[in-house]
Amino acid sequence: MRQYWLAAMAVAVVPGVAGAHTVYPIDRATILVGSPFDFKVEFPSVVKEADVKVLVNGEDYAAVFGKKATFVEKEDGAEVSSIKLDDIVISKPGAYKVEASVAGAPAKSVTWEVYGTADKPVAKNVIFLIADGMSVAHRTAARVMSRGNTEGKANAKLNMDYLPNLAFIGTSSQDSIAADSANTASAYFTGHKSAVNALGVYLSRAKDSLDHPKQETLGQALRRAAPEKKLGIVTTAEVEDATPAALVANTRKRSDKDKIVGMHFNVLPDVLLGGGSAYFLPKATPGSKRKDEIDYIAKFRDEGFAIATDRDELIKSAAETNSGKVLGLFHTGNMDTLLDRKFLKGGTVEKFPNQPGLVDMTKAALDVLSKNENGFVLMVEGASVDKMSHPLDWDRAVVETIEFDNAIGVAREFAEKNPDTLIIVTADHTHGVALIGTIDDNKPGDEMREKVGTYQDAGFPNYEDKDGDTYPDDINVSKRLAIFANNFPDHYETWRPKLNGPFVPAVKNEKDQYVANEQYKDIPGAVLRIGNIPRDGDTGVHAVDDVVLQAQGPGSEHLKGYLENSDVYRVVVDALALGAAK
Repeated sequence: MRQYWLAAMAVAVVPGVAGAHTVYPIDRATILVGSPFDFKVEFPSVVKEADVKVLVNGEDYAAVFGKKATFVEKEDGAEVSSIKLDDIVISKPGAYKVEASVAGAPAKSVTWEVYGTADKPVAKNVIFLIADGMSVAHRTAARVMSRGNTEGKANAKLNMDYLPNLAFIGTSSQDSIAADSANTASAYFTGHKSAVNALGVYLSRAKDSLDHPKQETLGQALRRAAPEKKLGIVTTAEVEDATPAALVANTRKRSDKDKIVGMHFNVLPDVLLGGGSAYFLPKATPGSKRKDEIDYIAKFRDEGFAIATDRDELIKSAAETNSGKVLGLFHTGNMDTLLDRKFLKGGTVEKFPNQPGLVDMTKAALDVLSKNENGFVLMVEGASVDKMSHPLDWDRAVVETIEFDNAIGVAREFAEKNPDTLIIVTADHTHGVALIGTIDDNKPGDEMREKVGTYQDAGFPNYEDKDGDTYPDDINVSKRLAIFANNFPDHYETWRPKLNGPFVPAVKNEKDQYVANEQYKDIPGAVLRIGNIPRDGDTGVHAVDDVVLQAQGPGSEHLKGYLENSDVYRVVVDALALGAAK
């Protein structure tokens, strides 16, 4: 096999001395041959254009890049200058050293690795599954709750447990060791690092969220280099949310959701399923969150998309569509969790009673995409593992992990019949959570803390799955999993599942600080926990821990050891030969 990344991985990771200028792409960037990107140099003061010198491998940059940059004497009206060149394409693999200088000042240099790919694809299809925020504790708890454990051995494995190739993935961002879903998903789907809250751009000092140096996303790369392939995006969040947006979006602000809908439309994923219809509806429509009167549902329909608004319409559209294009929007916001949809009928299920689940959407997407003889790329996100972990709602988070694993099962079944399919399963970041034992209501005493069992006192929980659907028949059993966060706001620990809707641990007080939500104060045994994060935080935060990635199929042999999240993109585009010489 080609050793195409050994040189990059061998580079010593030693912090350098900060230069007088800032160059984008940043030092040690890896760039796909033929992939357009924006180049920018920011100077710390006002300079003269005649004093600026930029060399690439010792040559004038314009000769290498093929065009001259725009010089801005005062960027955004500030006393700073910059040069910017959009949509550069480098067609020759190799090492590139960029040196930017101003007369009388030290030069700033960065190095880039421009890489090619296989000449022919080794994978026809790629299914990339992300459980947002999934930590090792989530999957361990899902295995215990779903499969059971007898005398120390799991009664059965999760679907993800069967994927043979494994890597630890670093999640830190361009601007922080602690990351969010935007820049971590963006790294997976651009091959570049990004900044917290950013999608498909480098963090520069531009004031306009759309004016930061752009990186090509996987969705854009497919449309450019492999237009014959189909693209699918499935999520239980809003389709404008960070992870699904990472395949199509270039913005500094993940909150630019109305603009991200337009970016989806520019790429036109053949299958787009999830929540977030409020950003598709024109401003005058009740419930719309758009700032204009554009009707994006109508625009997608005009492009030949079948439109689905509930589970029945999705199944019908997947079976009957002739165009191979389906837009499914099943909630105005994020979709409800499986625990609420299937068991408790809480959340907003009464308003949206027939939402499909992640398994339904994954099956439907594969039904549509697999009709294309040239293959596809499908991203599937189990979004609410994260959305329930933030508010410390561990039962919902674990059940979401089980549902995500069942979606992996759908992908594995597809791959059994289509062995030219690369499956990647991972998370974008982790949460600070641990499974430490059980909580046993039948232990003596009134203090719930004493009902926590650790070591041999933990024993085994008593969840049951009599109908064999992999989900516990009852979440509120007498001996349940003891799962706790290592970071949290002030809140009341109830020691129990939240049966009346997702947990809201903290609310604002008159000082605009988050304090424990007294809604839970009088639950028997509830205990006030004083938080360990700043008082402007209302939920738990992401952890910096590595995430686990597992994979199978052609190309997956490269996913092993320790990798940066941006390295995973290289495996995907190589498997698809998106950098093949034309």
